[in-house]
Amino acid sequence: MPRKAMRDLFIDRRVAVDPIPLASKKKGTIMYKGLLSMCGADAVYLYSGYGDNWENARFTPMTKVDDVTWSADVTVEGDKTFNFCFKDGADHWDNNSGLNWGVEIV
Repeated sequence: MPRKAMRDLFIDRRVAVDPIPLASKKKGTIMYKGLLSMCGADAVYLYSGYGDNWENARFTPMTKVDDVTWSADVTVEGDKTFNFCFKDGADHWDNNSGLNWGVEIV
């Protein structure tokens, strides 16, 4: 079966996760083309953690893919929901209007 293009994986026109669901102890890719990138951010960071309490929270620098898209590879270390949001180099946040994003881990 052919691999889906990342453009087909955007779950809300701003965020893509590949694969869905994420697998514990495996790598995944998070792509972002939301408000921060549309406003010309010079750096974007993925902020992520596991479960309701954001356990093992960390910042991961993202790589610029094109004018509005940023990408980060992550190794899934938890077995609870992978929660995440984004911030830029000027400390502006995109947290999905306070809802953040979350992806199931299997």
